[in-house]
Amino acid sequence: MIVILGALIGAIVGGLTARRRKGNRLDIAQYAAGYGIAFGLVGLIVTVLIDRAMV
Repeated sequence: MIVILGALIGAIVGGLTARRRKGNRLDIAQYAAGYGIAFGLVGLIVTVLIDRAMV
């Protein structure tokens, strides 16, 4: 659940960042994908750490 939430937040942040920098549609899509992957990866690490701490 944290991974999905992180990916969605990352995509939103990435899209807004590209729009603020006056990017076209492809720039916005690329930033959204990149940020989504990065935030999803951070969410995955957080999920693993939480799971390890509970055991």
